[in-house]
Amino acid sequence: MIRNTPSPRIRVLHVIDSFDLGGAQTALLHLVRHRDSARFDVEVAAMHGRGVYWDRFAELGVPVHSLSPRKWLPVYFLKLAALLLARRFDVVHCHLFGANILAKPLAALLGARVLINHDQCNDRARIDSRALFLVDKITNRLSSHICAVSRSIRDFLVDHERVPADRVSVVYNGVDIAGFTPGGGARDSAREKLGLPREAFVVAGVGRLHPQKNFALFLDVATEALARSKITLHFIIAGTGPEEAMLRERAKSLGIADRVTFAGFVADMRAIYMAADALLLTSLYEGLPLTVLEAMATGVPVIASRLDGIGEILGDGVDSRLAASGNRTEFVEALLEISAQPETARRLAAAARKKVEATFSAESMAREVEAIYDRCLDQTTRRV
Repeated sequence: MIRNTPSPRIRVLHVIDSFDLGGAQTALLHLVRHRDSARFDVEVAAMHGRGVYWDRFAELGVPVHSLSPRKWLPVYFLKLAALLLARRFDVVHCHLFGANILAKPLAALLGARVLINHDQCNDRARIDSRALFLVDKITNRLSSHICAVSRSIRDFLVDHERVPADRVSVVYNGVDIAGFTPGGGARDSAREKLGLPREAFVVAGVGRLHPQKNFALFLDVATEALARSKITLHFIIAGTGPEEAMLRERAKSLGIADRVTFAGFVADMRAIYMAADALLLTSLYEGLPLTVLEAMATGVPVIASRLDGIGEILGDGVDSRLAASGNRTEFVEALLEISAQPETARRLAAAARKKVEATFSAESMAREVEAIYDRCLDQTTRRV
């Protein structure tokens, strides 16, 4: 009698710089939440600290590790080495720059079968710094495969870092469609919870308060829109980061502090989208930010910089309003149009919701990544 023996479960370690607030952390959370738990044993490690995402990963029932209590205390090399040797992971999947240049070489040295890195953004530091560019280029040669969240990132890796084209796949970020749905009657309760005026047109900015996100321009756009709009506008910024104190002071100096709510870290982001009438994203550079996908799924019109993955998946006047990065005038005109023309806002939001449902689910993202694992593991088996 021939007995079918079950295939061994595949051991995967995700390594990310930190569990702090960020789109890469959210994308990783979706990958872990929507994993095929029948086939994959998953663990997650941060290079340093615990951060706001620690409990979220722990709630998913996977082992969670912090490799160092602080950023500049490199005991993570020793702890990561011990973890890799003890667990003998089949796949080590690195997220963000620090994990890519520090954790991936160590995993290669200790014999991990498959090394994946997830490239979320054409970070200006990588492009502007020759040293960082060379380090990134060298460590990417260790990758079995690279997941790029936009075609522009893939093109950069292939054209500038000379990564072989067959070792880079575009894997667009995905959103939890079931968790982010149009709000219906939840708008008023969300606004009450966040301390927002019930009748105002509310414009949300979501993200880490970091120079990349260019919230200084967000406040400049808010100032001009408030001066020109014939309806009542209110702005809310959800996020924390190194520029928070500067941005609060800037709002005061612009005379709009009473029209801008700084919400800080918001554990349940659905409340932000339920309360919002539009999302305003003024970033200087991006990959494919999850906040755009979340707004699309929740039926919130998107006004965003025409950057990388954003420009790849959205069309200006079709399912969003897009502006040149840094162009205050274009952002203001787009915001005034969306706020003054409810039918236009509804049309754009409906088209965006339809698109995200069809193409950008977290489940499909997880299946794409797991298929890459399978292909890479199969290649290593054939080479043995």
